[in-house]
Amino acid sequence: MTIAAARPMDLGNLWTLPGVYAPQADTHLLARAMNAEGIAAGTDVLDVCTGSGALALLAARTGARVSATDISWRAVLTARMNAVRAGLHVRVRHGDLIGPVAGQRFDLVVSNPPYVPSPRAHLARIHRPGVAWNAGCCGRQAVDRICAFTPGVLRPHGVLLMVHSGLCGVEETLRQLTDSGLRCAVVERSLVPFGPVITTRLPWLRAQGLIGADENREELVVVRAERS
Repeated sequence: MTIAAARPMDLGNLWTLPGVYAPQADTHLLARAMNAEGIAAGTDVLDVCTGSGALALLAARTGARVSATDISWRAVLTARMNAVRAGLHVRVRHGDLIGPVAGQRFDLVVSNPPYVPSPRAHLARIHRPGVAWNAGCCGRQAVDRICAFTPGVLRPHGVLLMVHSGLCGVEETLRQLTDSGLRCAVVERSLVPFGPVITTRLPWLRAQGLIGADENREELVVVRAERS
């Protein structure tokens, strides 16, 4: 698969409260994968870790029935406000990952979770901006949990689309999803310059062997997993 630069997509005029993750290259890459999926009207969609609500609104514009969750109250309020401003109906719930929609099933689950490896093993406090990207020393605190719950929230032939960094182990994500019985593959890749968070952690990341001495770009991937 060719690795291409992530081209910004038109995700609308979004407003964000301070500390809420605004759409960046990973958001646009996942949006591209969503467009390729061809979401039909009436599709039940869940956006996990919604942040600004950009991806939830993208799905809602197709006529899908959209739910979204985030552990940050600021993100929940931001996503709700953006839905109102766009004139779209999105059910935005506060809570950890799928907690607010436990027991429900969806045709499509999308997620741009925290995935940046952090020197601190614990998750950031939920009222701080770092909750949107800090994901423990391996960058997999949220990713592993999403891999674990995905089979239980997808309907037959339902699909997960999740974006994360190559720094937190693409092959491990594919292995976990495959072991749970899903058909999975990387459907999008992009190389992007290091952002501010990665840049401030470069000495630690290089000491961990996660980034080479001459590397100056980060690989982003979108993993697609489908239930039989």
